[in-house]
Amino acid sequence: MKPTVMSHPPTGGCVFQNHRRPLLVKKFGGTSVASVERIRNIARIALASQRAGNDVVVVVSAMAGETDRLLKLAHQMLPLPDSREMDVLASTGEQVSVALTALAIQAEGGQAFSLLGHQLPVLTDSAFSRARILRVEQGPIRRALAQGRIVVIAGFQGVDPDNNITTLGRGGSDTTAVAVAAALNADVCEIYTDVDGVYTADPRVCPSGRKLNSIPYEEMLELASLGAKVLQVRSVEIAMKYEVPVHVRSTFSEEEGTRIVAREQVLEARKLMGLACERGQARVELLGVQCSPEQVAEVTDLLAELNVSVDMLCHARCGQESTRTDISFTLPEGDLLRVRPHLGQLSKRLGARELRVSSNLAKVSLVGIGLRSDPGIAARLCRSLNRQGIAVSGLVVNELRVSCLLESGQADDAIRLLHDTFELAGETSAEALTASAPA
Repeated sequence: MKPTVMSHPPTGGCVFQNHRRPLLVKKFGGTSVASVERIRNIARIALASQRAGNDVVVVVSAMAGETDRLLKLAHQMLPLPDSREMDVLASTGEQVSVALTALAIQAEGGQAFSLLGHQLPVLTDSAFSRARILRVEQGPIRRALAQGRIVVIAGFQGVDPDNNITTLGRGGSDTTAVAVAAALNADVCEIYTDVDGVYTADPRVCPSGRKLNSIPYEEMLELASLGAKVLQVRSVEIAMKYEVPVHVRSTFSEEEGTRIVAREQVLEARKLMGLACERGQARVELLGVQCSPEQVAEVTDLLAELNVSVDMLCHARCGQESTRTDISFTLPEGDLLRVRPHLGQLSKRLGARELRVSSNLAKVSLVGIGLRSDPGIAARLCRSLNRQGIAVSGLVVNELRVSCLLESGQADDAIRLLHDTFELAGETSAEALTASAPA
């Protein structure tokens, strides 16, 4: 089924029966709805925006820690719970927060209307726990907005063509919010969180990390895909595809955050944007596989069938004249338990000499533009780490990033070292000037 999340023009104001008030989508994460008082604060933010002359749609996550609590209950029943039932269970966290948020808005004197994923609906495919959005229906939202209500939507959840409840994966409320904003042609999608923007490096790990005023979609997509926790990667994909202006900002401050915009809206884009770290990585090595053009394709076909995203995929002959090759790749440790039996079968089928699995690894990535064309950057990265005794066990370079694989316990030291090495805290490296970012 072809994704048809949004079929509207990518620019312009929202139009519904000649209704042209600015439309804002505001997403609030788990820490923002962690208590009754914080939910009341969300209600005040939403109402203030509506009273300023905007139509407002709010998307909320489950209360902080609630999804983890629910998943632990499931694992008390079965080591590998059924994925369909897991989605039924995990989606209940957002049902609580969406109702409480609507009630809080009503308590503050406003009108609110809540919608769960299946009520809207947010139609997805049937890949439980990591479903992809196919379409977002606008009708219920438009009707409620026309009645002067603030619409409160449950993030993270949807419904498949067979009416099964689905969830979008960790951070899926970001994806819900951006998809809704794209479907409605909203003026901006504001992602409220417990940090005040996107930084050159996680400030909890690297105190010299600097907040960016703006960042192009492409670099934000790389940072998100490589471990930056500010946004779910699929939300950035949708934002870039449909040109949705995104503003990452703090729930607890009125300060300007970070604007995620098209590259032409960044007046002075810099070569190096920041660092990201993806922990909990595992490396799989199929050693001594019989050489054949079909071998790598068979590996990737299996992983695609299992819905597993891999990185740092490489293969090389065991020797110059050898008829055998080594194939290796990285994947999240969380997927390893599920796929390991299949990898064992694949190893035997390919005639591999050995299946080797290494865990407790981290992938540290330097993100920017034009990195492949400047080999000195990768060389400088490796040299800096080696001088400090940090061993690099894998390296990938492309146009937008240089990624290295290392022991998880050395990741924090590597981030701080590389942040200093590439002077990312400096004004010229870290400050992005915007020409025409949306207000």
